[in-house]
This record gives sequence, structure tokens and C-alpha cells, in this order.
Amino acid sequence: MSRKVWIAWLFLALGLVPSAHAQQFSDWAAPVNLGPIVNSTVEDVDPFITKDGLSLYFSSPRPGGYGGYDIWVSHRASVDDPWGPPQNLGPTINGPFGESGPVVSIDGHKLYFSSDRPGGFGGSDLYVSRRHNKRDDFGWRAPENLGNTINTPSKEAFAVPFEDDATGMISLYFVSNRPGSLGDDDIYVSVLQADETFGPAVLVEELSSYSADRHPDIRRDGLEFFFMSNRPGSIPNVLGNPSFDIWVSTRASTSDPWSTPVNVGPLINTNRHDGHPALSFDGTTLYFFSAQRPGNVTPLFDIWVSTRTKLKDAE
Repeated sequence: MSRKVWIAWLFLALGLVPSAHAQQFSDWAAPVNLGPIVNSTVEDVDPFITKDGLSLYFSSPRPGGYGGYDIWVSHRASVDDPWGPPQNLGPTINGPFGESGPVVSIDGHKLYFSSDRPGGFGGSDLYVSRRHNKRDDFGWRAPENLGNTINTPSKEAFAVPFEDDATGMISLYFVSNRPGSLGDDDIYVSVLQADETFGPAVLVEELSSYSADRHPDIRRDGLEFFFMSNRPGSIPNVLGNPSFDIWVSTRASTSDPWSTPVNVGPLINTNRHDGHPALSFDGTTLYFFSAQRPGNVTPLFDIWVSTRTKLKDAE
């Protein structure tokens, strides 16, 4: 019996067959500031990278907007080119209130974001806009409120959809501080129903805590989950209190529960605020915002990026 066959037999005998979707990556590299073309002299937060890697969405109250935080987008010709000057998505999406947390669906036809505009259910609500041409970042139609199975009189924000290739199910992870939450903000999930509406939201207890848990993002295969939290174990700030750090949880398959989250470490996190992690489609690039970090364009919040290498698919 060959060594490779013997090892495979041993894994089977011990019930240690790894998931076919599991992937191995290198450690994250030192983050790089996106620079003064993307970052401004005010807060630039909530980054999101599209599937093709050519559009970077984010939120900012920079001059040239419509009031409060607006959603902006920067483009590049290829993944090896620099980002161009950001452009406002315009008055169909943005208004005099706050728009934040933009996320584009995998198929490129839906834009999810949160807003405290009038006409919602209270606090901030989650909205979706649609477009015909997935390459037109200014073709978004009038947003629709996701309704009262998602939104409540409390705050709902930072939605991220996940499409499970194994089951065909579409889930929406988001943040809420509704009654029944464990703490400040917690992570919830809702499943898309046959009538194309999202069902009742369920608290994801293994990802939530008595601290604030915000800004979720999930890897394309559904096996790695990043979010921002000031839970115990975060790097202490100058006052000795936990700062907001980026945390990560994993699971062996999309039917398994999430593991106990772990801090991604001091190469990414600082003793200030680091948050809103956003993974590229292939999982090798991580965008996030950071406050008062050495190298920031502004002392407020800038957008940074780190990379890692996909080593191999698990065998």
C-alpha cells in the first residue's frame, strides 16, 4: 500500500476527512494604506470589493456628497492597477441622511446598504437597490426597504448576503441591537424565502457577545467569517479598555456551527479602532478601515488593505 493511500485510509478510519471546500492561506501581510487618491481628510469607512476586484465601494462624509455619510465608488482597470478618484453614487442612492455599509451581491445586480432616511421602521434600516447592467456602478435604481421581517424599531445595519453552493440557500447576515440581543450590537441571519423575501432573523449566538459585534463579512465558500468587535481579547486602547479589533471564525462546512472567534492579531489590529473587514472574492485580499493608525492620510479613519496567499486546496 502506498504512503498516500495509507494516509487517506487513516483519515477515513478516524473520521478526519477534511471539507472539500476548506482552503489554506498564508498569514496576512503588513497592511498598506490606499493613499490620498482614495482616502480623504475626513472619515473613509465600510469598504467593499466587488467580485471582479475592479470596484471599491465605501462610505464617507467627504465634500461633494448629499449630506451625512454617502456611498462612493472607486474604479481600476485591472487588479494590478491603482484605484482611481472616488465618485459619488448620486441622489438615487444617497440623500441628506446617512447611507453606509454598501455590499454588492455576487451576481452584481443588488446593492445592500443601511440608512436612517425617513420612511423606515426606526433607527437605521436595511435597503436593497437593483440594476440591470452589473458593470454600471451608477445604474442603481431606487432603493427598497427590506421590510419588517428584517428591520425593526431598533438599528439594523451592515448586511452581507451569502449564497451557499452546496444547498442553493441565500442567507443575509447583518447587525442589530434589537431586543433579545446579547449586548450592544449582535450578528443575525435571515434566509431568503421562496417568495423572494427574507424570513425571520435569528441571532447567531456563536458569533455574538455581550460586547459590540459589527461589520460582518463571509468568505465565498462560507467557511470563514470576519467581523469587528470590542469583546474581551481585543487589544487595549490607551485607557486600558478593549479597542475595536477584527476577529475571525471558521467552520468545517456550511452545515456546521461557527468556531469560537479569535482575534486576527496585532499585524492587522492596533490599539485604536480597526474594522469593517471586506474580503476579495478569492479570499486573498482584506480591506478594512483603521483609525489614527500611523500612515493614515487623516487622523480619523482611512481604508487599508492586506493580502495573503492561497497555499492549496485541502486534500
